[in-house]
Amino acid sequence: MQNEIVKNTVVTLNYTVRDPDGAIIDDGHHPLVYLHGGYDGIFPLIEETLHGKKLGEQLTVKLQPEDAFGDYDEELVLVEDAKLFPENIEVGMSFERVSDDGEEEMIYRITDIADGKVVVDGNHPLAGVALVFDLTVAEIRPATAEEIGHGHVHGEGGHHH
Repeated sequence: MQNEIVKNTVVTLNYTVRDPDGAIIDDGHHPLVYLHGGYDGIFPLIEETLHGKKLGEQLTVKLQPEDAFGDYDEELVLVEDAKLFPENIEVGMSFERVSDDGEEEMIYRITDIADGKVVVDGNHPLAGVALVFDLTVAEIRPATAEEIGHGHVHGEGGHHH
């Protein structure tokens, strides 16, 4: 059993995420399991803060929008003609849109439907929101060679091929 978070350990975190006003954004119903060591399994600032922490340690990490889901970008809000959409659309639905050159895919959410127009928003729902993570280090174990090779956790709480 590993006792300290170092590169190439698999870390299990019990967590909750709140906004700065204390409203719960994610109740952490399922623990967060990630491969530690720069594999992009978790926000980099949280990973840096967790490095060297021990089993059972508790910490609070506040992320500004630029360290989480980015700032809110007004240019990602578009008003489209409703004729471009299927008839059964509803506010809250999401769809993928591929850029004109076929390269970049973005997820847009429908935020309003009125007067033959549909308002879509390409921002992440948490863009522009600071996040407060309350974390407890629940488990630390050495990663397997396969997990390190693939850059993510396998098995319980992880990625399956």
